[in-house]
Amino acid sequence: MMRKPADCETMAQLRAEIDRLDLELVRLFADRAAYIDRAAEIKAVADLPARIDERVEEVVANVRRHAAATGLPPELVEKLWRRLIDWSIAREESRLGPDSLRKG
Repeated sequence: MMRKPADCETMAQLRAEIDRLDLELVRLFADRAAYIDRAAEIKAVADLPARIDERVEEVVANVRRHAAATGLPPELVEKLWRRLIDWSIAREESRLGPDSLRKG
């Protein structure tokens, strides 16, 4: 059963909720990685590069907006997401080959 932060009375309860959330986040990242893998397949057929700068900036703008709407610092979320995007692009390149070797 999920507790709200204010309902946690001990550090053990807080830690259990943080651990639960961490597991959920890891599962969500795994789901995201599956979509990245599918993107690599589609990009290979369409001869698209792993990095599409316009899409990178669109994703960053989206997460900054979501962060602000939920009370998180947009700058922090942007830094985290840029790392995630770089990892995702590297994952795509491992399937497509480096963008520098692709046509385009």
